[in-house]
Order: sequence, then structure tokens, then C-alpha cells
Amino acid sequence: MGKIKDYFRRNAPYITIVVLIVVLVVLYLAPDIFIKIAPGEAGVLYRLFEGGTVTDAVYGEGLHAILPWNRMYIYNIRVQEWKEQLQVLTKSGLMLTLELSVRYHPEREFVAVLHQMIGPDYMEKVVMPEVESVLRTTIGRMSAEEVYRTQGGALQKIMNESLLQVVERFVIVDDVIIREVDLPDFIRKAVEAKLEQKELAAAYTYKLDRERQEAERKQIEATGFKQYNEIVGSSLSPEVLQWKGVEVSKELATSENSKIIVIGNGPNGLPIMLGSGG
Repeated sequence: MGKIKDYFRRNAPYITIVVLIVVLVVLYLAPDIFIKIAPGEAGVLYRLFEGGTVTDAVYGEGLHAILPWNRMYIYNIRVQEWKEQLQVLTKSGLMLTLELSVRYHPEREFVAVLHQMIGPDYMEKVVMPEVESVLRTTIGRMSAEEVYRTQGGALQKIMNESLLQVVERFVIVDDVIIREVDLPDFIRKAVEAKLEQKELAAAYTYKLDRERQEAERKQIEATGFKQYNEIVGSSLSPEVLQWKGVEVSKELATSENSKIIVIGNGPNGLPIMLGSGG
């Protein structure tokens, strides 16, 4: 034990220098050794001397220590948005400018495979080319008016087809939004005028249908009144009318608040009853 102490005492300056060098090296390499993975991120480890990319493990949030010659690639696995301006041709050869917004995120379980096969620039290499391809194909089958009028239906088809194609490459496309369709002025005005005329024609047709239905209703009502009068008229004989008059005269005569005035009205007529109320 004394010899060890004596050794350290004699070589203390050298030992101090070595320790300082080791500490400085560790501090210098600390960013490559201690890796912080923030919330919403996933890490993919690359081992330089042990087979390259580790595809059977994805590193989660927190602090991780790796060897300095290895490297950790950090991927954002939250929903992200990519905005793009794209020019496409309609089936008539008209050039349209579309403002796109694509919402996407990589699948966490396959981030390592995504890194090995495609890399961090997967958006430029996979997502946008697939979305643009489907978009160009879809718009290429439509007229300018259809694009202008039915953006929602086209959008749904684009999103579904893009999702099916991109998901095979370990990326999920949540939504594809056509934010704006920029038509040439003369085309836009022509389309708007055509749509306006369609709306006016539809409103006029609706008005005609409503008037036609009202005329049919009045005709049915008049027919009903006619049939009612014919039925009632056929049952009103002079005797029936005289009997109804007697009943009404009797009710007036027995009323407490009525003053009866009798005026002759011919041999077969009924008296005229005038009631003075209370």
C-alpha cells in the first residue's frame, strides 16, 4: 500500500494531466455521447462497427448514452404540414395553379426502416411525389369547371389514393387540402357566369314547379267545393229549407235576450225574427 501511495505521489502531476485530458475529451464528445430525445420525437441508432442501422429498435423520449463513434438520428413523429404550389393540366389542356397543404407523419414503429430505406428527406422523396402524381392524374381527367366546383370530391379521392400509396413507405398522410385553385381570369369569369346561369335556371325551375303545384292545389280545392255544392244542393228541397227556417225561428223565439218582431211574409213564408241582444 505504501508503494502505491508513493507511486501516486511521485507521478501526481502526470496523473492530473491525464485526468484533465480525459475530462476534456468527455466534455468535447458529450454531445455525441449523451443524446436527448424530446417529446414527439423518435431516435434511430446507427452503429459504425456493429452492422449499421438498428432496425429492430426505436429509441423513445428521454436521455440516451451511446458510443461516440455511433450516431443517433432524430425523427419528428408528430403531425406535420407541408405547403406546396403545384401546376397541373386539366383534360382540355388548361394550366391550373393549386395551393396544397399536406398533413403527414411517419409511423413510429417503422422509423428505423424508413431511415434505412429512404432517409430524413422522405417528404421530398416519397410523400410529395406520390401526392403530386395522384393529383396530376386526377385533375387530368377533369375540366376546369369540375375542378372549380367539386374540390371536395377530388380532394377525398386524392387523399385516399395518396394514403394507400404512401403508407407502403411507412408514412401516413392524414389529409391533403387544396387551399386554393388559381384559374386564368377569363376562365374563372366564364365558369362563374356559367354557374350563375345554372343557379338562375334552377331557381326559375323551382318557381315554375311551385306555381304549378299551387295551381293544382287550387284546382283540387275548386273541384272539392263544386262536388260539395252539388251534393248539398241536391238534398235541399223547399220542404227541407222551410223546416230549417222553422228551427232557426224557434231558437230565436226562445232566446232570453231576444225581442221578437213578427212581420208577415206571404202565405207560405216564414216570419222575420229580429233579436235585440241584452
